[in-house]
Amino acid sequence: NKITSFTIDHIRLIPEIYVSRKDSVNGHIITTFDIRMTSPNDEPVMITAEIHTIEHLGATFLRNHEVYKDQVIYFWSYGDAEPGFYLLLADDLTSSEILPLMKEMFFFYRSFKGEVPGASAKDCGNYLDMNLPMANFLARKIS
Repeated sequence: NKITSFTIDHIRLIPEIYVSRKDSVNGHIITTFDIRMTSPNDEPVMITAEIHTIEHLGATFLRNHEVYKDQVIYFWSYGDAEPGFYLLLADDLTSSEILPLMKEMFFFYRSFKGEVPGASAKDCGNYLDMNLPMANFLARKIS
């Protein structure tokens, strides 16, 4: 059987925040968000260095967020498709409910200066693959 994500018409997707799926785990809803930063099959994909930088910044921002930190389950890139990220949050949420969080997170991305959190040989298995200026640029482009 074709999995649900392969039934989405990727030609019609645009950069936006979508609810990808909702799962029930022990009676609790987990909402998976699709955070699209580029139009699939239309725009160039993001390069691993900026993706990796955004992952580090996003994980740091989300896991320290005053309101959402206890709801964050995971934040990561799509992998080979490279148009954006997945965010898993505990609770039955909508895209519009997390829009303020996403605006705050992208402001954090575009304005972040200094050393990327966790970008050291001790903290990361691929710490040299980072590009903060490009991550800042991409965040400004879509926010």
